[in-house]
Amino acid sequence: MIDPLLIFIAFALTLAGFVKGALGLGLPTISVGLLAVAMPPGRALAIVIVPAVVTNVWQTFAGPYLRDIAKRLWPLMAGTAIGICLNAGALSHSSTHYGNIALGALLMLYALLGLTRFAFKVAPRHEKWVGGIVGLITGLISAATGVQVVPSVPYMQAIGLEKDELVQALGVFFTVATVTLAFNLTNSGLLNTATALPGAIAMACAFLGMFAGQAMRSRLPAEAFRRVFLIAMIVLGLYLAGSALIELIW
Repeated sequence: MIDPLLIFIAFALTLAGFVKGALGLGLPTISVGLLAVAMPPGRALAIVIVPAVVTNVWQTFAGPYLRDIAKRLWPLMAGTAIGICLNAGALSHSSTHYGNIALGALLMLYALLGLTRFAFKVAPRHEKWVGGIVGLITGLISAATGVQVVPSVPYMQAIGLEKDELVQALGVFFTVATVTLAFNLTNSGLLNTATALPGAIAMACAFLGMFAGQAMRSRLPAEAFRRVFLIAMIVLGLYLAGSALIELIW
């Protein structure tokens, strides 16, 4: 009999891959959020990390802007790597309940920022130091929850990256973040042979979802899809944080 957990992993990664194929981001955010319903966030990230790294590397080189992105975003990426290393071990040592509360809150914050189209601008002369601070905060959050989109993605939008350059920049940034996280997970013992089979299933389903998302990108109303996706993130965040709070109280 097929393990129901493997079926759930396949579903979560196919959905997350579809969103990444359609929007250029969201694979670890959605997949870790969904898998955290059935397991601790640390184990969820250990299963997701290899597909996340591989798909991000692919996205990194799918465009002509790599040199400009590296020159412009190196403080953000360096700060993120430092933050992840400073908070190393948070996923393996923190309470599952508190981890789910933090993850749920971040998913809701990310979705609400997207729905309200909250935006701010960062002047070019301030990009370096603001990017370093944003990266450090992102790294600390990512090390504890596996989520890398807050506040890094709003920052990349705030410096005025154009559509195609933004998609490639997301790939470059997420590659740095997920590779650093992979080292942390390996050192903490979360990334091991026990995650090999779930990780292989996750990889295959992530690519399947990505190809489907790319194929559907030009056919779906982009704005409607984005809103449904963000509303779903709010619901998922409420469930994760709410159920963890109830278990803590009771």
